[in-house]
Amino acid sequence: MNYIGAHVSSSGGLEKTVLRAIEINATAFSFFTKNQLQWLAPPLVQKTIDDFKSSCIKHKFTPQQILPHSSYLINLGHPVNNLLEKSRFSFIDEITRCSQLGLSFLNFHPGSHLNKITEISCLLRISESINIALEKTKDVIAVIENTAGQGTNVGYCFEHLSQIIKNIHDKSRVGVCIDTCHLFASGYDLRTIKDCENTFKKFNDLIGLKYLKGIHLNDSKKKINSRIDRHESLGLGEIGKVAFQWIIRNKNFHYIPIILETVNPRLWKDEISWLRSQVL
Repeated sequence: MNYIGAHVSSSGGLEKTVLRAIEINATAFSFFTKNQLQWLAPPLVQKTIDDFKSSCIKHKFTPQQILPHSSYLINLGHPVNNLLEKSRFSFIDEITRCSQLGLSFLNFHPGSHLNKITEISCLLRISESINIALEKTKDVIAVIENTAGQGTNVGYCFEHLSQIIKNIHDKSRVGVCIDTCHLFASGYDLRTIKDCENTFKKFNDLIGLKYLKGIHLNDSKKKINSRIDRHESLGLGEIGKVAFQWIIRNKNFHYIPIILETVNPRLWKDEISWLRSQVL
């Protein structure tokens, strides 16, 4: 079974995310548990937690269908120690919020070296940050998202993701979310069935499909290997429709949340319907 949805707004209360997912006929969704552009947020109150859980139960969303996203401010590989600690504190807080909401995953961008340390050092800091967070929390799986390689971001190649996972102590609590726009922008081709097969074979060889916990399904405004992160609606960018047909038909990607972050929310319902129509 495919779990297909989109990244919906949590404006007005976290329980509203479930209703917004229902409105677009989604069977999966993503959201921010707090303002993604602020470091601090008030702790979750019990009523918010209860309302969210009740809404999920009412509309039959299990934790396996929900892929919350962390704040964009977090940089778990930050080269400056006091700012690294700030990111680690925020990351632990976000994992805790997910745990309180009864969720299984937290999707996050790995980090950036900011031209102050090497990529290798940055990757080691990210692994250390994840280890610290997992030791201080429970249950929730830290899901690393691949990046487009824009600026000084690491995590744009499978080797980076593999290296991060290699240094995680509790590998049962780490996973990967593949963003197709990021994948394409960082140099992995997806324009033909053969390209898709080759790319995900590399993923399986270097990381392992067992670590794949979610997919962000986005076309790309920019060309392959541009290292520029610009999402586009499905089939309207440089990737084209073949990759999305191939992914939705591939049984390796069943029972994981497949999340649209495409640029026009008004098209999400139609995009979800089109994806379902591609299932053989």
